[in-house]
Amino acid sequence: MKPGNILTLVILLGLVALLVLVPQLVGSRVVERIATALAVSLVLVVGLQTFTGNSGILSFAHIGFMGIGAYASAVLTIPVQMRGMALPDLYGVLAGIQVTPTVGIVLGGAVAALVAAAVAYPLMRLSDAPAVITSFALLVVIYTVLQHWSAVTNGPRTLFGLPKATTLPLTAAIAAVVIVVALAFKESRTGLLLRASRDDERAAAALGAGIPALRWRAFILSALIAGIGGALWGHFVTSFSPKAFYLKETFVILGMLVIGGMNTVTGAVIGTFLIALLFEGLRALETALNASGAFADQVVGVTEIVLALAMMAVMFLRPGGLFAATEIGPLILRRFTRRAPP
Repeated sequence: MKPGNILTLVILLGLVALLVLVPQLVGSRVVERIATALAVSLVLVVGLQTFTGNSGILSFAHIGFMGIGAYASAVLTIPVQMRGMALPDLYGVLAGIQVTPTVGIVLGGAVAALVAAAVAYPLMRLSDAPAVITSFALLVVIYTVLQHWSAVTNGPRTLFGLPKATTLPLTAAIAAVVIVVALAFKESRTGLLLRASRDDERAAAALGAGIPALRWRAFILSALIAGIGGALWGHFVTSFSPKAFYLKETFVILGMLVIGGMNTVTGAVIGTFLIALLFEGLRALETALNASGAFADQVVGVTEIVLALAMMAVMFLRPGGLFAATEIGPLILRRFTRRAPP
């Protein structure tokens, strides 16, 4: 591995380690909960970067696979004695199966990857605007299925009863593994060919790159990570409905990636940290404004407005995001290791 990539890995894993250490030093359950939610977002955003950053195709369907992972893990881990209330119409084949939450999280990711492998290959032949539109259509399809498949998802109603198993150390460990996988995939043969097709699709195809197959592999990996992230989130909140896996969450995850820089793993990580912390600050501001009684109506939507304005500002000042093309390790080495003048 190149020195720049090693330095990138050390810095990004250091940020994840810091995410675990700060709540322990502060000793606050609120801070620990915020850090856990941030780590889950980190898994989702880095998972999205493995496909979007390397292929150049913006995928709206990512949150749909997050929902598939969450529901798959829920069906397999909700205690059998509670399933009569949580999922009264669950199929008999599944009604008697119960696994541990850790196994359920892994299986949730596997189910999401299998669905992606089954439906995504024809979509990988598309590029540019048609690819983005079809990914959004796939999100709509997944959301509609989750909302109406009552036997498995409890329909539009809230599904409850998941065991609370998502801890900060577990989520941070998975986030660290996902970062390593994303960096390794970026430097793999598939990642290099995929980025070549992103920069010049015709030239890459002329050199023999099977672009649909390359995109398909990256999409499956992205869906696997999204499914694991969704299962982690499900076992963190323990109850949810299909509305949690639609436009609002899609906007937030895409905002984190776009602001940080979709072409780099560093951008995905830094964007997640910045936006997650900004969101927490804005939510605290909303709560303080509403508690003060200074406004006749409740103050809502500040977080979404600020995120939208931040995206607009970043796209205007730095169209590629904060880390548009180069990881943080090579940037640091390039800055501090200069050639001696002749």
